[in-house]
Amino acid sequence: MVKRVSLWDAGCPVARSLDVIGDWWSLLIIRDAFDGVRRFNEFQTSLGIAKGMLATRLRDLTQRGILETAPASDGTAYREYVLTEKGRGLFLVIVALRQWGEDHLYRPGEARSSLVDTETGAPVARLELHAENGRPLGWSDTRVQKSGNG
Repeated sequence: MVKRVSLWDAGCPVARSLDVIGDWWSLLIIRDAFDGVRRFNEFQTSLGIAKGMLATRLRDLTQRGILETAPASDGTAYREYVLTEKGRGLFLVIVALRQWGEDHLYRPGEARSSLVDTETGAPVARLELHAENGRPLGWSDTRVQKSGNG
């Protein structure tokens, strides 16, 4: 088995982010946490993931500060996994992946879930990147400015 290489010290923020959340199981666990899944068995049922793999991913996400454990909300002796502030910061990442998938991975008219505003029930607007002055930006309107630190 190939040993996973850590990108934690990479100079690129995308590489560092992928070091934390870059496998599909981790992203799907985070997605489910946003959807209200909190217990080990709920994650396993939702994802169909092996117990050992799930335990490893939950441990890693907890150690990296994306999830934390808390007493069960129903007062039982169980522990639940909840998103931390750092984990909740991934919401736009999940929405961006969702919208990209909607745009490129479904056939016209194919049934799918939708993300809606809980207050109005209306579909959520498309994510857009904007300049400081509010002007919409595309990939060709931006560049990465490298730091002087190597």
